[in-house]
Amino acid sequence: MELDIASLGWDAGFAAAYARFDRPGYRPARVTRVDRGVCALLAADGAARAGVGGTLLGQAARDPLALPCAGDWVVLCAWPDHRTTIEAVLPRRTLIVRATAGGQSHGQLLAANVDHAAVVEPLDPEPNPGRIERLLALAWASGAKPVLILTKADLVRRPERVVAQIEQLAPGTDVIAVSARTGAGLDRLRPMIGRGRTLGLLGPSGAGKSTLVNALAGTTVMVTQAIRRADGRGRHTTSHRALIPLPGGGAVLDTPGLRGVGLQEEAADGLELVFADIDELAAACRFRDCRHEREPGCAVRGALANGDLSARRLDSWRRLRRELSWQGRRAASKQRYPQRRAAGGPRRPAG
Repeated sequence: MELDIASLGWDAGFAAAYARFDRPGYRPARVTRVDRGVCALLAADGAARAGVGGTLLGQAARDPLALPCAGDWVVLCAWPDHRTTIEAVLPRRTLIVRATAGGQSHGQLLAANVDHAAVVEPLDPEPNPGRIERLLALAWASGAKPVLILTKADLVRRPERVVAQIEQLAPGTDVIAVSARTGAGLDRLRPMIGRGRTLGLLGPSGAGKSTLVNALAGTTVMVTQAIRRADGRGRHTTSHRALIPLPGGGAVLDTPGLRGVGLQEEAADGLELVFADIDELAAACRFRDCRHEREPGCAVRGALANGDLSARRLDSWRRLRRELSWQGRRAASKQRYPQRRAAGGPRRPAG
């Protein structure tokens, strides 16, 4: 079955990057899912499955982020023995990466080449401000355009009031309340999934991401499960990252429920954008190196005292900045003593 890959985002830019691979036996494809090193893909001649080629595996040994992930455009090679392998990943335009709990410096790939990175948070139970801020920093750092989607609007009496409160956590970001059950707000998401566009979804388990995908697709393409309304928890519906083509073109990239989201050093710019209000206040402090603790003339503490800034938001800003600082120190240490760490030696020189 022939597939118009332009509907999935293939354009002149990706075609130019692919040109040097354009030869018999090669073709471009987009990764829809990765399972234990085997990728499901969509190409012009239909669906395909492929492993990773030796050259790319060699690159991944030096940089694990070189491996393909959902949303990537890749180069497929059909071999005479009927094997199909992925020989290259085309340059990514956007990339969502989170820090891993195990301490690896390279992080974990979540999605590639999404045009909008949507943080999905339920209105019922009430939204978690700290989680929203953390995920928005991840979304900003990806290079995609962030958007905040508040689901289950039909379960809240006055969703517009909650939206007004949450907008204060997301300067420069569109905040959209939607209901997959009634269809309210879905019209504002349609331009993000138009022909050739990809909407990436980030959020906790139970946020309603899979239900939202089904509503946008107009049919059941993702299995959903009931959750406890008391705390919004339930079994993970999505256990893998999946790119879902939608009728009429465009796609949604759904990700598993994120219980914890670590930020890498590269997310520093995203953090500044999430907390643009605090950075603006800090610019008015008397001292350029003000730590906003006991210094005289501190505009941040002044805003805290008069109620213009909440203690919770300031604490969240400080916590995330400390996390990024720690990530930076860890990365610098690994670059400084790579041989000692690889050999299992001491982290610091003896002496």
